[in-house]
Amino acid sequence: MRDPRLQQFARNLVRYSVDLQPGENILIEMIGLRDHELTKCLIEEVYAVGGHPFIEFRYPEVTRKLMLGGNQELYERMAAIELNRMKQMQAYIAVRSGDNITETSDVPEDKLRLFMKVYQRPVVDQRVNHTKWCVMRYPNPSMAQQANTSTEAFEDFYFQVCNLDYSKMSGAMDSLVELMNKTDKVRLVGSGTDLSFSIKDIPAIKCAGQNNIPDGEVFTAPVKDSVNGVISYNTPTIYMGTSFENVTLRFDNGKIVEATANNTAKLNEILDTDDGARFVGEFAIGVNPYIQQPMKDILFDEKIDGSIHFTPGNAYTDADNGNRSSVHWDMVLIQRPEYGGGEIYFDDRLIRKDGRFVVPELEKLNPEHLK
Repeated sequence: MRDPRLQQFARNLVRYSVDLQPGENILIEMIGLRDHELTKCLIEEVYAVGGHPFIEFRYPEVTRKLMLGGNQELYERMAAIELNRMKQMQAYIAVRSGDNITETSDVPEDKLRLFMKVYQRPVVDQRVNHTKWCVMRYPNPSMAQQANTSTEAFEDFYFQVCNLDYSKMSGAMDSLVELMNKTDKVRLVGSGTDLSFSIKDIPAIKCAGQNNIPDGEVFTAPVKDSVNGVISYNTPTIYMGTSFENVTLRFDNGKIVEATANNTAKLNEILDTDDGARFVGEFAIGVNPYIQQPMKDILFDEKIDGSIHFTPGNAYTDADNGNRSSVHWDMVLIQRPEYGGGEIYFDDRLIRKDGRFVVPELEKLNPEHLK
């Protein structure tokens, strides 16, 4: 018997997240999934609204094999084919799963860079900038293990997080968007962190169930050369199959001039991928009330209640500071008391302390109002 939560999930994705219209093409990529019940639900919902579904299955272990033997000529040809297909799509849904989040950890760095730059980045840019898109992870035993829960408990958590009332969250975000759009100087303070930058004239964008599931963030970007100080992230992060902890970045006029972690050499290799990788392309505030702790999955971790993420690499064109890179690495700092606390200041006004908004116009974004 089909889980009714699954049908509701598919309906939300098609009708709310990408708002598919009659006659529109949608590419649905199922990455790492072995069970195809959700795929069937999505196809049914696409047909129900009069759309045209195009289905692609990918598996991380197969992608790893491609990376190990691929070269620039192959990736250029692959990118040309993928770009041609993506240009014919009005919408895109990616459901990502897989049994091993570190599947590509043994792929040499130069091969990872080549794959990302020549093949992946052009396709991602087309998808992000020219389609209605939504990306998510899908629960499996591996994800439950990362979250230190049983598989059943994680599935219950997943559907609670993913099927919440995102329209209510969207309305509550409007005041934060308005405030950020009027703000020049931002300061982040916490344990090992004292960082200042400007967000002047760069739009703030609310994320409430359209582009990511789960969702719950408002993002912008720092003025590219305005970042100064140090930030110490307290959340583990996975990038291209490698796990990093205790990442600390020091900035001078926008550029990362010092970077340390449990794997400092690998961290700096990634930050040397291209000129833009040592500048920041995104600053975001996380507000999802049901996501309280990290699980080494960025689609969840960047939405953690009481968090921020500050992202080395490429900027999004709808909140653009001009930085371009094949890297976009969301790193998360949780500021709730049990993670060391911290403050956010907008133009020297304290707006969030220890993960809770403390100004009247933002109180509706505190977790008790979003559940």
